[in-house]
Amino acid sequence: MAKERVTIREVAERAGVSVATVSRVLSGNYPVPPATRTRVMRAARALDYVANAHARALVGNGRKMVAVVLRQVTSPFYAQVAEGVEAEAADRGWLCLVGTTGGDPQREMDFVQLMREEGARVVILVGGVVEDDAYRERVAHYAQALDASGARLVLCGRPAPDPELPVLVVEFDNEAGARAVTGHLLSAGHRGIVFLGGLPGNTALDARVAGYRAALTEHGLPAEAAHVVDCGLGRAAGHRAMTELLKESPEFTAVFAGDDMVAAGALRAITEAGLRVPDDISVVGYNDIPLAEDFSPPLTTVRTPAEELGRAAIRLAVRDPEHAAGAHHLLGTHIVVRDSVAPPPGRP
Repeated sequence: MAKERVTIREVAERAGVSVATVSRVLSGNYPVPPATRTRVMRAARALDYVANAHARALVGNGRKMVAVVLRQVTSPFYAQVAEGVEAEAADRGWLCLVGTTGGDPQREMDFVQLMREEGARVVILVGGVVEDDAYRERVAHYAQALDASGARLVLCGRPAPDPELPVLVVEFDNEAGARAVTGHLLSAGHRGIVFLGGLPGNTALDARVAGYRAALTEHGLPAEAAHVVDCGLGRAAGHRAMTELLKESPEFTAVFAGDDMVAAGALRAITEAGLRVPDDISVVGYNDIPLAEDFSPPLTTVRTPAEELGRAAIRLAVRDPEHAAGAHHLLGTHIVVRDSVAPPPGRP
């Protein structure tokens, strides 16, 4: 259930002052005795009051502002999503602020609270997460607090932990994309396919692993044919994990990397081992980052609509701000075929 919005009148009653005095204190535009200011601010904090951003806009003091919260900006995927948010916000004359968390929940909480206090109309959290109890509690708090101040929370590339929360969801079909690209490898004749880049509990990667397993099953392979390497994401992780796999003299002939950066690390490790892609081992990735076509060889991958994901997050939030809570928008994916896949050695 959404938290009821605290009114400025309730703050005034708690502080023992007029509504006009509360308004002057919160706007900071009028001189107010220090003791009065202290009473008002204590009352506002006690009631968790945040001035309604939409109300401020009606009287000319609101700023049309959207905040996008990312794990990091060095990731090509995150950067493309942020670019989409910024572009859509700019088209509407809105200001876009970007915050990074480095995966630290406290930094995320601090940034969301700051954006709430500053009157951001929309706060967008981007990317897959480990959906544990702490995360579910955190998102419920964000959603209810933002809703109480007249703002919207959008989860971009991750599901809502509870359909009853006042949140909007924009994501793409991770499982379908993974199923399709695994099917592409199977159709080329591969049966020993390793998924490189698992991260148990991460919503995006778990969906990709599910799609990979589903494709193997659909082609009649037993459950034990699946080989998932939980090395996480990033080029360094892909390089380390691929190097270790090659030392084990495995029987696999293809690698499905959890994303394109993992694929980049795998390609390097394969080359360092004196093997060739795709002659000896085929490799596919996920996301189709701009550099994927410049890999050696150019990478077959799943194109995810990263920029459109960011744009859709804004469009969904502003389309019907009073009734959009709970809306879910699912974008499609498709395979981009390049030169990193061939039939396994010994097959025409």
